[in-house]
Amino acid sequence: MPKKVNNSRRDFFRKGAAVGAGVAALASESEAQKLRYDQTADVVIIGAGASGVPAAIMARDQGATVIVIDAHHDIGGHAMVSGGRIPLGGGTRLQKKFGIADSADQVFLDHTSVKNKEFRFGDRELIRMWADENAATFDFLLDNGVLFNEVAPEIVNGGSIPRLFIAVPYSDNLNETINGSPGSGLMRHLEKSARAKGVKFLLKHRMTRLHREASSGQNPAGRVTGLTASFEGKEVHIQARRGVIIATGGHTANVEFRRMFDPRLTDEYQTAGEPWTKQMAEGELAAMDLGASMWATNNIASERGYSITKTIHIGCKYGYRNLKWDPKSPMFDGAGATGLTVRNFQDLIMVNQIGQRFWNEVDESYDFFNAALGTNGNMGKEAKRNGGGPIWAIFDSGAVERNKWDPRPPYVDRSGYFFTADTIAELAAKIANPYQLHPMPSAALEDTVKRYNSFVDAGGDADFNKPAPKYKIEKGPFHAAWSTPILHDCLAGLRINTKCQVVDIRSKVIPGLYACGESAGGFALHGLPRVIVFGRVAGREAALAKA
Repeated sequence: MPKKVNNSRRDFFRKGAAVGAGVAALASESEAQKLRYDQTADVVIIGAGASGVPAAIMARDQGATVIVIDAHHDIGGHAMVSGGRIPLGGGTRLQKKFGIADSADQVFLDHTSVKNKEFRFGDRELIRMWADENAATFDFLLDNGVLFNEVAPEIVNGGSIPRLFIAVPYSDNLNETINGSPGSGLMRHLEKSARAKGVKFLLKHRMTRLHREASSGQNPAGRVTGLTASFEGKEVHIQARRGVIIATGGHTANVEFRRMFDPRLTDEYQTAGEPWTKQMAEGELAAMDLGASMWATNNIASERGYSITKTIHIGCKYGYRNLKWDPKSPMFDGAGATGLTVRNFQDLIMVNQIGQRFWNEVDESYDFFNAALGTNGNMGKEAKRNGGGPIWAIFDSGAVERNKWDPRPPYVDRSGYFFTADTIAELAAKIANPYQLHPMPSAALEDTVKRYNSFVDAGGDADFNKPAPKYKIEKGPFHAAWSTPILHDCLAGLRINTKCQVVDIRSKVIPGLYACGESAGGFALHGLPRVIVFGRVAGREAALAKA
């Protein structure tokens, strides 16, 4: 039962004396006193997405005062433009409405089954906690205004019981929903509830460092006491009396950070949700400066789940398969194009930056990604040796006609991501892109197309076993469309315990520091159900901590 919330603001955001240090613990009490906090709350949350906002609501429900900061100009994070798919079970109110019997035990068994390879390397204690919190979290969403399509749920994520419900988009106004996605129905309703309960949002505030008390005999661990954020060129110091929660969204857009897990993931690979928001690992880096550990990192290299996805929207820089940018979206100028949606990869071939096919185009497995990332990085001593480089879809006017594509802006991005020419040789010569290390050899692309056309005649792909190649590339004009894979889920993050407290490299809790969402590791579950549950738990536990 939520505690009664006191909405009085008299001392909610008062200025307070510093009791903490920066990223490195302050050496003495006199140094600590040099820092003056501008604002104070019981719980301070970094990130206003699908983890941070539930954390804020939950902390307020426990009677804590809450400040949420976010570097973006709006709330929502990646979840705002997501599909709003929330498969939480365990006996939710909507499951019961459809006569579906479920339990936390069954949720746990489904997500730890030896048959479910996606979760093989998960932290079982975290998964157990997550399973136990499923039903309460889904009902929490209902209680805070989130609306769902009330149709019979589906079975997903290798489960045994129907659990998937999809949020209703918030409105028809793209200025509110950003791209009309169902995720807006999750985030805007949660935002409305959070504001009504007294959560304060500080947007355009980018966290730059965490503050931690100097260790002492009485406090050998050194508690995290607040943070500094940058706002309009100025530093803002914010004190957290009970806890700081990292909910910054993960690390996929930070090239050097992601390359710790896979050195091939160089800068040509874009991230799902961009250009709306980026996942820059700010929270992970700040926590690691305090000694925090990463957790379950093998999930990224296990070749399971959605760490990388094959784009189906080609000819645009941001071609994540579950997000097609609407030209009316307020973010469309940054997105550049909607992309041409591929429904059948028989309609094209895919080549690397030196004009050669590298794999069977219809394959959706990790073999495709390994081939894309590994075949064309080395092109002699002058070339970049890591990374796969651009992947281009090559097709002709026949494919355009079959798919009813319109190869013009705003459907394609001609500023380096889509090219057209009357001949294959001319097409290769036109391809120029910030990530294209060398001009594409015209002769190589001509040879590739000629050889592929011979496979269509022969009825078999002698190079990569593409099933019964169907269509020749022979009718001009010819097109080259950006088709480089897109990064998505952060399948590893900071080590947390079942209270979402951050744990350091010596397996000790960092007092006053919590993490949730894609910034937290241990459970490689795709999408919203993981981040919402851990956000709600982090908010509750931080609010209940001793000030």
